[in-house]
Formats: sequence, structure tokens, C-alpha cells
Amino acid sequence: MATNRLMDPIGRLMGLRYKSHPWHGVDIGPMAPAIVTCYVEMVPTDTVKYEVDKESGYLIIDRPQKYSNVIPALYGFIPQTYSGDKVAEFCMERSEKKNIKGDGDPVDICILTEKNISHGDILVRAKPIGGFRMLDGNESDDKIVAVMKDDAIYSNYNDISELPELVVNRLKHYFLTYKDLPGNEKDVEITGIFDKEDAQEIIRRAISDYQSKFEKLGSLLANV
Repeated sequence: MATNRLMDPIGRLMGLRYKSHPWHGVDIGPMAPAIVTCYVEMVPTDTVKYEVDKESGYLIIDRPQKYSNVIPALYGFIPQTYSGDKVAEFCMERSEKKNIKGDGDPVDICILTEKNISHGDILVRAKPIGGFRMLDGNESDDKIVAVMKDDAIYSNYNDISELPELVVNRLKHYFLTYKDLPGNEKDVEITGIFDKEDAQEIIRRAISDYQSKFEKLGSLLANV
């Protein structure tokens, strides 16, 4: 991995081995947004929903899966991205919705691969090919769809329009239902499916939003 401007100073300060925070301490990669390093939280065999604890950087159990639907791909987020003002602006432009704001999280990504990956808490290099423009209430919650780099089958796909319809429908169904809990139904909608170009633009904007959000953190650590 390349030198990380945020976490390497922490390592020098501590003077011992440490686990990089998967959101702040992992580089997105020099080929972004065409190829991005992703942090995987969940795999299709998981029966509970895991997510990264933003403070510690460790995986925690968010909730058991109440229903039989499971994520049909690797699922996680793109490090050093942030869904803020620029991401929300692009969502409003494309969806023609108003009063949308970013959800304040790193950008979500699901990664298609033919391989059986048995657990999360891993890094994967992937090629974004499109995604779902999703709204959770008045918040932008884009879901990037990607294929694992050099995957024997899926790496041949370059745009979401090339994927089998069944694969797209499975992903869409999951994202429309995974937040549903009895008595706690969510106002979630998918306003459209976007292509590779839009996926890359969302990532560019999310990188910019991240840099704006955490600019002070980088400045402080530069003096360590």
C-alpha cells in the first residue's frame, strides 16, 4: 500500500504496530475512480449485519438479519470518501429531487465476484461499473456496483448495463428491503440506475467531500 498521509503519522507517534482505521487509514488507490480499494464489511454468507464502528474502526454487529434475504455480493465502503454536499448536489441534479443532503457516511459499494469469500474485514480492489441512486428519506445513499479486479468472470463487465438482469434485480431487491424491520419501516427508494461514468463522478465528489470534511485532521497529523 502507498504511504497514507493520515495514519502513518499516528504509527510514528505510537511507535508500535497498529491497525489502520478502514475509513481514514486506507488509501483509495492511485487509479481511483477507475479502480478503487474497498473495505468489505459483509459477505453473502453472513446472517447478521456487520458495519464498521466509526470511532474504533473495528467491525461491530449492527443487527441480526430478520429475513431470509442476504446480500448477493461483497458489501462495504470506499475508504476516504464522504457523502456530503457535493455528492448530494449531484444526486439532486440527476434525480431532480430537492432538499437532499449527504448521509454523512463513506460511499457504499457492492462487489461482484465468482469467488466464495468467507468473511469480511478485508480489502478488495474493484472496478466501479455503475450503481443505484438511492434515497433514504431526504439523504443521498448511493450504492456503487463494482466488479472485483481481475475476476475470471465479472471483470469482463465494464458497465452495469452489461450485467444479467437477474443480477441487477437481486441487488436492487436487497437494497430496497435490507433496512426493513418490523415496526421500523424506512422511507427508502431507488430513483434510478446509473452507469460507470456517474459512478466515477460520485466517487470523485465523495473524495472531495472527504477532503473538505477532514481537512483539519490532515493538517494536525502533518505536524506529528
